[in-house]
Amino acid sequence: MLRGVDIEFSQLRTLVAVVDEGTFDAAARALHVTPSAVSQRIRALEQQVGRVLVQRSKPVRTTESGEVVLRMARQVARVEADALGDLDPHAGDAVSVTVGVNADSLTTWVVPALAAVPRELGILFELFRADEYHSTELLRDGTAMAAVTSQPEAVQGCTVTPLGAMRYRALCTAEFARRWFPDGASAAELARAPMLVFDRKDDLQARYVRDRTGRELAPPRHHVPGSTAFASAIRYGLGWGMLPDIQVGEALRAGELIEVAADSVVDVPLYWQRWKLDSPALAAVTEAVETAAGAVLRRL
Repeated sequence: MLRGVDIEFSQLRTLVAVVDEGTFDAAARALHVTPSAVSQRIRALEQQVGRVLVQRSKPVRTTESGEVVLRMARQVARVEADALGDLDPHAGDAVSVTVGVNADSLTTWVVPALAAVPRELGILFELFRADEYHSTELLRDGTAMAAVTSQPEAVQGCTVTPLGAMRYRALCTAEFARRWFPDGASAAELARAPMLVFDRKDDLQARYVRDRTGRELAPPRHHVPGSTAFASAIRYGLGWGMLPDIQVGEALRAGELIEVAADSVVDVPLYWQRWKLDSPALAAVTEAVETAAGAVLRRL
């Protein structure tokens, strides 16, 4: 932030409310103040830092400078909540922790990890599903306090801890393989066989094809945006796709699914990035996540 700027807590709380609620009127209702008071606080905050922080659209959007101040506002709120909890441990207010996590980790190991956080801490979780290659965006704009990500470079104001690698295999049904890969998964056959992708940001299958063939191919694609539904689509023979070992180990052993090729393994590294805050809540979540990851992920 700019030197010599004296920002009030009420202004920071108002910025968070405006962004979370989407409009000045909704923020006013959440804060139990008038829309005029919300507008005045945001204007005063912008004058303090000398930057436009929010675009007055519906919903409200932060500018680049606004993302920086919003991240600070959420961090201040976390420190404030921790301090009040230390002053009055029996206040009974729940502690909220926001986490960005990729769909496959969410479906397999992250929820058990969070369930291991001591209940007496009273932590409530708000989870944001985001591709592991894009989850750091949630840290940059202050939406998430921590994230499971494939990015080893620390976001400004965050620390990074390696979690391990999630191993994926290119899988399909035996019937699908007989139809589309009768002579093995050659480049020509991979170009024709229907491929499953999670969404338009999902590059994992394309990465496998590039690694295997050395070429950029454009096979027909099914878009299935859900980890469980994605696995079901492969089981029903809609296409082939990459699934993590920890999700489909039993299906592989039972022969329900088979590998597209013997060398179908792709390891995706995962890291835990979290705000640099001395927060008991964040520390407890971090310990639980690191412990769970160590039990199920491969070492980097």
